[in-house]
Amino acid sequence: MSAPAVDITSFEKATWNGFVRLFQFTQGENLNFSRIPMTSPVLILTRFVPRSGPVESQGYHVSLYLPKKFQANPPVPLPELNIKPYVFDSHCVAVRKFSEVATDERIVEEVDKILSKSQWKSKIEHDGYSIAQYYTPYSIEHEVWLDIPARELGSDVTAAACSRADAGNRY
Repeated sequence: MSAPAVDITSFEKATWNGFVRLFQFTQGENLNFSRIPMTSPVLILTRFVPRSGPVESQGYHVSLYLPKKFQANPPVPLPELNIKPYVFDSHCVAVRKFSEVATDERIVEEVDKILSKSQWKSKIEHDGYSIAQYYTPYSIEHEVWLDIPARELGSDVTAAACSRADAGNRY
């Protein structure tokens, strides 16, 4: 499921805003009154728009995977939650892991690092990024994901390896 926070240019505020609505949905605020197990990662997607925010974003979409049990027929969210199903397309990403707190400033630094040091630098699509957040009982881990078009990788074998097992799954 995906919760748009498109009018919010702060990563921290958008994450909180979207996550609270998704959490309410998982706790039964849906037309079926279904409780849905939390999944990982929490994925925050955005698109770049020059000079529109600290990471030049136009806003965010905060998403959670739905467990397989709910993917074919997801519970309908309450309208006031403003969330909807989202099917995740298969794609390749350049990934940078970090464990520091994911503040607006830290996100800017991590996106800059992956853009400046990636071996895929010339192939990365610069129109957006995603932050994957993995919560465990003892820590929070983060990843910056930047899309790499599979056609740019040069071989069918490598491109096929980029297809994620969860592609086509619903968020």
